[in-house]
Amino acid sequence: MLSLLALASSAVWGTSDFFAGLASRRRPPVAVVGWTQGLALLVVSAIVLVRRDTVTFEGWPLWSVAAGLAGMTGLVCFYSALSAGTMGVVAPIAALGVVVPVVLGVAGGDTPSPWAWVGMLVAIIGVTLASGPELTGEVSPRPVVLASVAALGFGLALYCLDRGARESALLTLWGMRLTSVSILVVVALLVRSTGGVTPREVPGLLLIGCGDLGANFLFGIASSRGEVSIASVLGSLYPVVTIVLARVVIKERLRRVQQAGVALALGGAVLIAL
Repeated sequence: MLSLLALASSAVWGTSDFFAGLASRRRPPVAVVGWTQGLALLVVSAIVLVRRDTVTFEGWPLWSVAAGLAGMTGLVCFYSALSAGTMGVVAPIAALGVVVPVVLGVAGGDTPSPWAWVGMLVAIIGVTLASGPELTGEVSPRPVVLASVAALGFGLALYCLDRGARESALLTLWGMRLTSVSILVVVALLVRSTGGVTPREVPGLLLIGCGDLGANFLFGIASSRGEVSIASVLGSLYPVVTIVLARVVIKERLRRVQQAGVALALGGAVLIAL
């Protein structure tokens, strides 16, 4: 059941990320993050109010703030990369944030299996192959750089979400959204702009925000009740969904070397959990 929850989070993440990428091609990525996170905050706040008898302030606040900062940075970089680069290349790179919880676990005394180390090497080779045109200068390397920063942000966010979810997955998500939205509201006030979003775009942004929120919740439940390494890897398989949607909806094509790289990157992510 925990594996199914983690896989479900992956499916929801992949779908919401694809449509967020499309939205980021029409509006500034930071505006898409602000709107989706803000709308999701309204939803999760309503849930917290309904379940107010379960609210405590122990264990989760600091982890939720850290997760919010890391997650917001990751999302802005990721949506920027999706809007400017090839989704089938960007998504697998960002998914390698799964390495971060493993590394932090090692720093805390964990001992990854030999397969985990093999998986990291395979994933790095895969990312290099998938990013071939960007690394050779044939196209702009900016999406790859942004996706790499997004991977770091996502990895830190997953680690912090797992720690906070051990006390309360719901409240950690609420604090995470509150942190990111507060910062983005300040940014909007400073630049005096909401990104040009029109009322007709709000329902779509709400669905994207709820998708990201739901995926985080599913992951938090799966990781807090099982092994965070396994949940992280299964949750990191969302690029498969993003790649399929990009191929079907916008007819995005990858070169053979990129296809091989994507497969290795995803395969490496799976090996990390063995």
